[in-house]
Amino acid sequence: MTFVIGWLGLQRSGAPVVRHLGHRCAMPQPPTKLSTTSTIQNKPKPHQASRMSNATSPLVDILHNCKFFCGVQPRGFQRLAAMARICKFPKGQTIFREGEDCPGTYVVGSGLVRVFKTGAAGKEHVLHMVGPGNTFAEVAAIGGFPCPASAEAIAPTTCALLPSEPLQRALHEDHELCLGLMTGMAAWIKHLVALMEDIVLRDAAGRLARFLLELERDGEDTTELPGLKRHVANHLNLTSETFSRILRRLVDSRLVVEMENNRVRLLDLGKLELIAKGLTPEI
Repeated sequence: MTFVIGWLGLQRSGAPVVRHLGHRCAMPQPPTKLSTTSTIQNKPKPHQASRMSNATSPLVDILHNCKFFCGVQPRGFQRLAAMARICKFPKGQTIFREGEDCPGTYVVGSGLVRVFKTGAAGKEHVLHMVGPGNTFAEVAAIGGFPCPASAEAIAPTTCALLPSEPLQRALHEDHELCLGLMTGMAAWIKHLVALMEDIVLRDAAGRLARFLLELERDGEDTTELPGLKRHVANHLNLTSETFSRILRRLVDSRLVVEMENNRVRLLDLGKLELIAKGLTPEI
């Protein structure tokens, strides 16, 4: 079995707009000086201390909600926020193509991005689906090499972009920032190991069960598939036919209910956990 794992990663009223790879990017307003002290009694997370006490800009909120920056200290977080700008992409917009110069690290604030490789014969393979709070193109931006995969917005998407040149300059000048980003990179490597485990060690039912369990759910254990079913199937290294067949088996076994608008209700979390671990007979 052959598979490829790629490492990728609001316009404010009155803000000047520049053109960047065919989409609109709003240049940030002059950053407000953020206090590194906090009146909160409990010790804040590293970059939480850099947030303004009353209100924060959408740009700062996007960066703050990103797990990749969980180890970044307040001074480094302020520097990242100062270089970042907002980019908006309509549904279907190509953000960049494989082999192009990397624009920088993208942080998804809202929407959904499909990161994929294209084979010589034109066949596509989805490496991952990037939703709010996650990044893409981060390794290419930090390493200074071309984009190893392509990215496309599959829903109206808002991102914060950390351009490659100022990001690399900050990493050369700020050792503490480098260490902070290593924490986020380590978490991303752990995620990639889990993806390999899915492909190599889990059967089709186990992959789908685990995927459904990891999606965000509401109070009624209902979740929404991120994107088209064929994209999700490709991400799980399944054909569309196999994906539909396994989902139908889960429905027939009364483990899930398929609803409208790509929504799925999980009925038996315990049984799905066992299937994800490969501890039950094939459904």
